[in-house]
Amino acid sequence: MPTILRIDGYRLFFFSNEGNEPIHIHVESGDGYCKYWVNPTILAISSGYNSSELNRIKKLVEEHSTKIENSWNEYFNQT
Repeated sequence: MPTILRIDGYRLFFFSNEGNEPIHIHVESGDGYCKYWVNPTILAISSGYNSSELNRIKKLVEEHSTKIENSWNEYFNQT
């Protein structure tokens, strides 16, 4: 599970066997977990986060989308 970022108490990562799906990022902290599609940034699944936290996480994903996409492409050898 490559970790892309740790920011504001959140860990953003992806699973190493997900290269066949569109670019997305998993986010976890404490008891919360969610998954966002990156481009466009759309919530796919969540558990343990309220709407305020999900909005904050969405903004983090949007702010770091280039890094997430580059990391995904590098890891899965896509260009």
